[in-house]
Amino acid sequence: MININDLRDNIEKFKKGVEAKQFDPALIDDVLKLDGERRKLLGEIEKLRADRNVYAKEQNIEKGKETKIKLQKIEPELAKTEKEYKEKLFQIPNLPADDVKKGKDESENEIVREWGDKKKSPDRDYLELGEELDIVDIKRAAKVSGSRFGYLKGDAVLLEMALVQFAMEFLVKEGFTPIIPPSLIKKESMRGMGYLEHGGEEDMYVLDKDDLVLVGTSEQSIGPMHMNEVLSGKDLPKRYVSFSPCFRREAGSYGKDTKGILRVHQFDKVEMFSFAKPENSEDEHEYLLSLEEKLFQALEIPYQVVKMCSGDLGAPATKKYDLEAWMPGQGKHREVTSTSNATDFQSRRLNIKYQDGGEKKHVHTLNGTAFAIGRTIIAIIENYQQEDGSIIVPEVLQKWVGKKKITK
Repeated sequence: MININDLRDNIEKFKKGVEAKQFDPALIDDVLKLDGERRKLLGEIEKLRADRNVYAKEQNIEKGKETKIKLQKIEPELAKTEKEYKEKLFQIPNLPADDVKKGKDESENEIVREWGDKKKSPDRDYLELGEELDIVDIKRAAKVSGSRFGYLKGDAVLLEMALVQFAMEFLVKEGFTPIIPPSLIKKESMRGMGYLEHGGEEDMYVLDKDDLVLVGTSEQSIGPMHMNEVLSGKDLPKRYVSFSPCFRREAGSYGKDTKGILRVHQFDKVEMFSFAKPENSEDEHEYLLSLEEKLFQALEIPYQVVKMCSGDLGAPATKKYDLEAWMPGQGKHREVTSTSNATDFQSRRLNIKYQDGGEKKHVHTLNGTAFAIGRTIIAIIENYQQEDGSIIVPEVLQKWVGKKKITK
């Protein structure tokens, strides 16, 4: 949620920022109109309540009744206006950072840097190799669950466990607190994180009967942990690393990556999340990105860092980077991690503050993927494939997998 005082003082800035994110700038006019109406009603109600107190002291029963009737009429109007105002206010996205390129969609994203040499290896697709090695099973998953599901089997499961162990060990040494969060959260919590507006609910599995939502990424259940809390400034940044399953309907992605395990309805993820002071959040964002890079450098998988343009940011983020791994079997880079800075957008909605001295301020929230497990396994299979169809296990994972090579 944006700061309404900032909006009142910087109307054109907000309109330009909203438009740059490919949202309708008319939202700003709608919010300001409702804001004016609610402030007018609040003023009238405050005056009527003051008058009522005066009449009570004067024992003026007739005037007191008149005032009560007026309040009974105007208070529901305020409640209705407040509801409409809040709904519209929640639709305004976080504005892009000043250094974010204005662009329409992913085609205008910027490549920041590349790392690693694209290995000279066979260019067979991971799904063909995975099925030959009997470590990925799509056909049986389709029989059991339908499309966009997959079984990991045998050594692919050992690879997943190894990736989780590696990420946890690495990030705990960095000072992150490990956590396994709930996979179901209240709609209120998801709304607080800023993912329900603008059709976001269409990509989620919603249990209306229970007012619960399955998380699409574990950041959605970590952010609300400190809802309605005041953190101590000396404890910031407060960093968590989580492991959880994630669930997405993949609405709007029909026809894209329908085969295999690249774009599925259920996947596992190791996620970083940080609560930081506003003055430190830009550095914290770069720090999370550096950790993502170190993890993939340890796997020795070539990648490129991509900075999102304004139109590809989504509602909560002011700035976002993707890390795209080279996939030789597909002949292109594919997204494997992302990291976003949501500034105080989520903390305002969730009422999360910190206290440094006497003043309470909203924290900044940031998230970053350590490993999206399925996509990382794809990158390993395609970058470490051998002529005979076997897969070399990255050296950093061998102690957990218990072998150097995956064979038939």
